[in-house]
Amino acid sequence: MKLLKLVPETTNIKFLKWRVPFYVVSLLLIAASWALVMTKGLNYGVDFAGGQEITGTFQQEAEAPVAELRETLSTLDYGEPVIQRFGDANQVSIRVRLPESAEGDPAAANRIAEEIISTVTTAHEDFRVDSNNTVSGKVSGEFREKSVYALLFAMIAISIYIWIRFEWQFGVGALFALFHDVSLTLGMFALFQLEFSLQIIAAILAIIGYSLNDTIVVYDRIRENLKKYRKMPLPELLDLSVNETLARTVMTSLTLLVALLPLLFFGPASLFGLVAAIVLGIFVGTYSSVYMAAPILVWLGVTSDSFVPEETIADRQEKKARGEI
Repeated sequence: MKLLKLVPETTNIKFLKWRVPFYVVSLLLIAASWALVMTKGLNYGVDFAGGQEITGTFQQEAEAPVAELRETLSTLDYGEPVIQRFGDANQVSIRVRLPESAEGDPAAANRIAEEIISTVTTAHEDFRVDSNNTVSGKVSGEFREKSVYALLFAMIAISIYIWIRFEWQFGVGALFALFHDVSLTLGMFALFQLEFSLQIIAAILAIIGYSLNDTIVVYDRIRENLKKYRKMPLPELLDLSVNETLARTVMTSLTLLVALLPLLFFGPASLFGLVAAIVLGIFVGTYSSVYMAAPILVWLGVTSDSFVPEETIADRQEKKARGEI
């Protein structure tokens, strides 16, 4: 019985033929993603925005009255509340910023939460509180700062590792691919205004790890083929290397999607953003390994001599002694 092969061994897709159009599209997507982040902003969860977050369910209503809640809670003088559906249509998330007088004062924060809950339950007796969380502005600011540092340090450390293991051009290629993946993920969260919390930072770090793993597999095969096919034009060699690793790439991605898609569609609402980020990361990470990390080597000047060690004086003398010169 023959084993099922998702990618035939004779596969020979000319990936590098379309490298310029795909690079243009990718650069436009990166620019659009950062434009969305700058204009629409990220929908920070209570971890990053600070304040009081209350989630609840309207047990006897088909949909949560978001507009009515926003109008009612605006009269409490806690600023403009952020009210969104959370999970099912009858579930809602209510976030308000804490006044400066309540910062670092748990009792004051609890009073504000009780006032909000009382206001909602007065108008809707079927409202059930599911969670009630408080994060001070100072703590949320530290969370944001450390999260940015974590992402930057992870990307830089990865690039240095690849630079040492391969050549500097490979480190630049990997860094650009990672920047592409992170940018598109942030763009998705800005576009759809999904809640951006600490667990999304964990998802982005997972995306960086997945994309790096895929990129290193491709780079390793490129390095082997550079030593093996010294006279092959670089674009053809890159196509060969990507095609040789394509079966592994497809199988890894499909295996992950089989596990993640049921969780995305049928899992709890609290995990939706995390799973959505990783699912997107699988697609963009695979794409960037093929169309970002590999083609950039052509423009960065990688040649067939990149992994051939320079001949020393001792090597030359040894060849002369053997009569090879």
